[in-house]
Parts: sequence; structure tokens; C-alpha cells
Amino acid sequence: MTISRRGFLKGVAGSAAVLAAGIPTVEAKMSTELPPEAVGLLYDATLCIGCKSCMVNCKTKNSVPGGALYKDGIVPGVVDSLLCRKSEKTAAILSPPYETKTIRGNEGIWDASQDLSGDTLNIIKAYRNGTGETKDSPTNGHAFFKQQCLHCISPACVSVCPPGALIKDPKTGIVYYDAYRCIGCRYCQLACPFTIPRYEWNSAWPEIRKCQLCRHRVAEGKYAACAEFCPTGATIFGNVTALREEAKKRFAMKPGTIYDFPVQTLDSKNCSTRPVASYADKVYGLTEAGGTQNLMLSAVSFELLGFSKDIPASALPDLTWAYIAKIPWVFLGVFLGGTSLYAITSRRNKNSADKEDHHD
Repeated sequence: MTISRRGFLKGVAGSAAVLAAGIPTVEAKMSTELPPEAVGLLYDATLCIGCKSCMVNCKTKNSVPGGALYKDGIVPGVVDSLLCRKSEKTAAILSPPYETKTIRGNEGIWDASQDLSGDTLNIIKAYRNGTGETKDSPTNGHAFFKQQCLHCISPACVSVCPPGALIKDPKTGIVYYDAYRCIGCRYCQLACPFTIPRYEWNSAWPEIRKCQLCRHRVAEGKYAACAEFCPTGATIFGNVTALREEAKKRFAMKPGTIYDFPVQTLDSKNCSTRPVASYADKVYGLTEAGGTQNLMLSAVSFELLGFSKDIPASALPDLTWAYIAKIPWVFLGVFLGGTSLYAITSRRNKNSADKEDHHD
């Protein structure tokens, strides 16, 4: 079968039109405004006792359908995934993905997660200096701190995801993941300034894993498991605007002031009464990467705890969109260039073959 030059050009032009039709304009920028009904967490490291109840219950409550750790067996259902549709399976995972082999001698006794991973969405870590005697002291002291997705107001991971597998809920502001759209490019891992998303490297059908703020529970009128099962009120759930005011109030209070710290949720009547600590630095999350819906307070500098000091205050999608928006055009250029090169080489080969037949 041969193709004329006119037919070839028509095909290329038609393909270019199809590809270009799906290319977004550079003006399609992500909102930098906090949704009025946005929900989030306030983590106060000075109240944390390192019990890790939040970690255990995070895994338990997210191993059910709709949870961030739920998966339909080895794969999400191959047919379901290829058709980009939700599976109808409703059975919970038989056992939450506890990591029991990272410490020698553990032998499955307890969950021994060492870092965020494809099985761990929320982790409590410890800081220690010198003798480690005094809690929340940067010198000869120790402190606990929490790592999980901060749910940026303007998330870079969402802005760089080509198929739209990472989505920011326009009402709650929760950044969640749709495995049925994911193509495994892992751009989200490169874009996140907090290095949060994790990839299931050991899975036959890998997915991106991150905290989704128990979105499935919020839809049922409940709230994040890490806050519900925190016994001291170190992690509380609530409206982000109100959490910001609470965090700023604590930060501004005179150290030693007796205060009623709410437990589980910001509006809870159950409180833990104790002196206010001497907080370091700032309220983390007010400005980082344009602001986040999860906020943190600590008596030890966030830099000493391992948090990057180089995260800009501006929303990162404003910086990345100008480049990401050009990706479809790059694919288009490669397609057109490759098609043109193929047509030219095919024509030359045909001419050479015709000449050889003529000589024969």
C-alpha cells in the first residue's frame, strides 16, 4: 500500500489537529485561594508523646474500600483499570499493611515503619540531641514530629500530573489520588516540595501512596483517624481557617500559660489542660509553598527536625505551569517529526528499490 504526498500531509495535519485539541492553554492556572469549607489538621509536637496510635489507626481505617491504602488484590482489577472505572469490590483488606520486617528481631510483633512508604502514609519520628533528657529542648533534649501530606492550597503534585490522577477537592481542599487514571510517570514525586508521595516499587500493579486526609471518612461525617485516635490532642481536625487562628493564638501565648488544648477536633469539649510551650520558628504551613491545610507547631526548630528551609512562600504551580503546559506540544513535535522522518526514509527506500528494479 502506498500513500501520496497529499494524503500524507492530510494525515499529519489531521493528527496534529486531534492532538492540539486536547492541549490546555497556559491561562488554565490552579487556584491559590483556600476553599471556604477546607478541612485540615493541626499537629502540636509539644503535646505528642510518640505513642504512634495515629500510625496504627491510619493503616486500619484506610484499609477499607475508599481508603488510601485499599487495593483490590494484586491489581485494582485489570479490566476495571483499563476501562478507567471503579471496582465493585467491597471487601476490606484482610490485614492492614504493617511493616514488621524493618527491625531485626521484630518478627511481626509491631509495626516498625521507618519512613513514609507505599504502606505508611503518616509517621511519627523522633529528634534527639546530646543526652536527650529534656522533652522539646533542642539541646540535650528530644522531640517528636509528624510527617504526612500537608495538602497544599495550590498543590504542585496536582499541577504536574498529566492524566489528572491527583485531584484537589474543590469543597474540602483535600488532595486525593485516583489510581484508575495514573500512568505511573511519578511527576508528582519530583514536584512535591515536601517529598511526600511514595511509589509502590514492590507491587505488581504499583500506585502512588499519600495521605488523603481520610476523605472516605469525611464523606461519612467522620474525620481523620490520626486525630480521632490521638490521646493527647497533639493532632486535631477542623476547619482550616479556624485551625490557623488556633495555631497563631498558641504561638503568640506566653510560655507557661495554662491552656485547655482540645482533643480530637478543634471544637471538642474534651480538653487536655497544661502549660503552653515555648514554640520555635513559626506556624509551619501558613506560607510554605503558598500555604497548606495541615499545620504544625514545635518547640524545636523545623530545620533541626529535618524540614527544608528552602521551600518558597509562593504557590509552586505558578512556577511549574509555564513548563508543564508545554509538555503536550513536545509530544506533538516528536510525533510530527517522527512521522515526517518515517515518510522521508520510506520514500527514499522506495526510490532506491525502483532504481534497482530498473537496472535489473
